[in-house]
Amino acid sequence: MNALQILEKLERIERMIRANKPVLSFEEAAEYTGLSKSYLYKLTARGEIPYSKPRGKMIYFSREKLDEWLLQNSFKSLSDLEQEAISYTAKNKKFQ
Repeated sequence: MNALQILEKLERIERMIRANKPVLSFEEAAEYTGLSKSYLYKLTARGEIPYSKPRGKMIYFSREKLDEWLLQNSFKSLSDLEQEAISYTAKNKKFQ
């Protein structure tokens, strides 16, 4: 394993460790979400993403709230929709 591969693995490990923190700094949140810093600033300025700004200085994010925000407006897969349709028809056949 060469030095570059070792550094890449170390970087991945560091990211995984940071992702387990309950509170993320602005930079960590940008890396965690995969959003650019400028777009993350826009989202905070518009109030479209949950954040905290203690003492009016630095911006912090709850990892749990970020996860909820990232997973909002989810879409069901075709197989999920098919399963729901089958369940619905099976339930409604009883009443016909």
